[in-house]
This record gives sequence, C-alpha cells and structure tokens, in this order.
Amino acid sequence: MPSVKNEQLFSKLAQQSKASSIREILKIIQSSDVISLAGGMPDPVTFPAEEIKEICIKILANNSSLALQYSSTEGLLKLREFLAQWLEMDVKKFTTDNIIITSGSQQGLDLVSKALLDPGDIVIVELPSYLAALNAFRSYGAEIIGIPMDEDGMIMEIFEDKLATIKSKSKKAKFVYTISNFQNPAGVTISLSRRKKLLEIVKNYNLIIVEDNPYDKIRFEGTPLPSIFSLDHEGYVINLGTFSKILCPGLRLAWVSGHQEIIEKIVILKQATDLCTSILNQLIAYEYCNEGLIDKNIESNVLIYKKKRDVMLESLEKYFPAEASWTKPEGGFFVFVTLPEYLDTDTMLYEAIKEKVAYVSGSSFYANGKGKNTMRLSFCYPSLEDIEEGIKRLARVITNYSSSLKGGNGS
Repeated sequence: MPSVKNEQLFSKLAQQSKASSIREILKIIQSSDVISLAGGMPDPVTFPAEEIKEICIKILANNSSLALQYSSTEGLLKLREFLAQWLEMDVKKFTTDNIIITSGSQQGLDLVSKALLDPGDIVIVELPSYLAALNAFRSYGAEIIGIPMDEDGMIMEIFEDKLATIKSKSKKAKFVYTISNFQNPAGVTISLSRRKKLLEIVKNYNLIIVEDNPYDKIRFEGTPLPSIFSLDHEGYVINLGTFSKILCPGLRLAWVSGHQEIIEKIVILKQATDLCTSILNQLIAYEYCNEGLIDKNIESNVLIYKKKRDVMLESLEKYFPAEASWTKPEGGFFVFVTLPEYLDTDTMLYEAIKEKVAYVSGSSFYANGKGKNTMRLSFCYPSLEDIEEGIKRLARVITNYSSSLKGGNGS
C-alpha cells in the first residue's frame, strides 16, 4: 500500500504529535535481555488470573446478553455505585451522575482536555509531570506552564505568583493538573496543608483542579491523606482513578469524577469517541469488587511493591555515586533520580542500553524542556534480583559516562 507522501494531507494535530519516548524505549527493549527500569507496568504476579477466569465463566453463563452488548456511555450503574461507596465519596454531593467509566485513565485525560481546552489555553502542571498527560494537553493546543516541586509537592508561592502574572497579561489558565499521591515521575505526595492551599488559590482565580490519583491505594507507609476532590465542596476538582494499578491494566477500566455539569459534557464527548467502555470488562471488575476481592488484592500487591521499593532504595544507596540524589516515595511505582547538572541522561541512555539496562530520561517529564540531568526509575515490573542488578549496571554507566565527559573537557 503506498504511503502518504504529502505531509499536508495530515491534520495539524497529527503533524505536531510525537511518539511517547517511554513507548519508544519499551519497543527497543521488548525482545532483548535489557533490564528495564523504564516502564511503569504492574508486575504480572499481581494479576488475579484465576479469579477473573472464574468470574468470566459465571458472567458468560448467566448474563451473556448484557456482557456482549453495547452499554450506556456513563458506564455500568452498579460499578459506579460501588466506586462511590468504596472511595468514600461525600454522599451529600456525590451520586452516580458525578462519575463516568472510561477506557483507561488516558481516555479520561483526553476527554477532560477535550471538554475544557481550546488552542492557546493555559494548563498549569508540576515540574516534572506525567508525560502522557502533557501529550494529551498539547494535542488540544494548550500552553503548558510548569511549577517546581519540593518534598511536599507543588510550591504554592510560585504557583500563586505565576497565576498573578498570567492574569496581569490578560490571559487565563483553565486548570492545574496534579498527581496528588506518589507522583509520576517524582514519587512525591502533596501535603495536606498544600492540598488545602491549592483549593484556596484555585477558588480565588476560578480555575479547575484535575487530580490524577492512580496510585492512591499503593501506599507502603505513612498516613493516608484525603484526596483534593474530597476536600472540595464547590465543584472545583475533577478526580481520575483507575483499576490498572490495583487490578490489571488489560481491562482498560478507569473513572472520572466531578461536578455533574462537567461529567455531562464528558459523556457527550465520549459518545463521539468510543460510544461506551466495554461492558464485559466492567462486569468483571464489578463482580471482582462485589465479592470482596479488590481490597485483598491491593493488600497483597502493596507488600510486593514495598519490597521492590526497598530493594531499589537499598541498591541506590549501595551502588550510586555520592553526587546523585533520589526521592524516597511512601508508595506508588517510581523513584526519581537527580544527577550532577553536567550529565545528560538523554545521551547517557544510549550507553545504558549497551550495558543492558534502561530508564526514562527525566527531560521527558519537564514541560519547560529542562531536567536533562534526571531520570525516572520504576521498581514495579522487574524482579528483586533484576532491580539490584539493574541499579548496579546503571551506576557503572553513570561513572563511565561522567569520566568520559570529564576527560573530554580536560577537567
């Protein structure tokens, strides 16, 4: 079949779109002996395959006419009812009209962007932030402005100053995007005081908070914090959650919660996207949750991931050079490493692949193009042995790469 040779035949969106650097890395290492500390994929040992098999047999034996049919765009009612109760939503403000089931969190991000953004609108994000979210916002023509973080999350003084500057230029920020717990990629959790301050600021400037919360249940230690969504009583927050990290990503099930007017718009836009999320997959998730299995699965998963996190932190302490620093997340899937500023992890990645280890360069997550001396390491997928060996190999790569630069500079 002939290729399309005229670039002008593509839409501006298609012309401007770029492949995910993470997906490109995964393609390179997919069929090799490279130890991947790159992708944030759940460990397959956490997938409850036998339970899902039994649930599928029961559904198809007793309810195949529903399971194999189209469904409502909003999603399976009893699954939404379960989520509202399980997530301990405020029943005074929250009904099933405030939630929609989506085909993965990425679809949720896309639909929220489609509902709120026009070309040129401003989105505020954390520095660094989730790459696929940045790509979703850019695809709708957003101008993205990043706000630095520290160990307590986005720095509110800088955020408020930036909003004042935007307003002084007669511009308008539409929403601020945050991953409130065990952030991807940094592993940082926003403190309770900053959650409250963030709400206060957005109310003053009349913009939305899009709270992405995929890792909330994957907590290893520390005190669970209320979601920003649960702290909001006036409809300023949209909350995204997913079954991908707590059940399995192959079901492609997630949800978006928010003010009824926002959800109604998202429902209409989803109808033009895929009509509805797989009802079979929704029934599987509902039956799994209704049988009381989801909390048990999360509990066992947390033990698995905590051990992996501990091995990664211990290995970093043991093998990495003294000038490196890293986050120490209380949950989630990721550790974020900062190296001396003269090191470029984009370039160093090629050396790492030669040494049979992979990571994600930090610059991918920075809306301002910075972060070239940082990297994201994932502990969720590799085995305990591969985590330690991968860190050992990566430490060797850093040392050799640093030495080559110093030698080349004569320093």
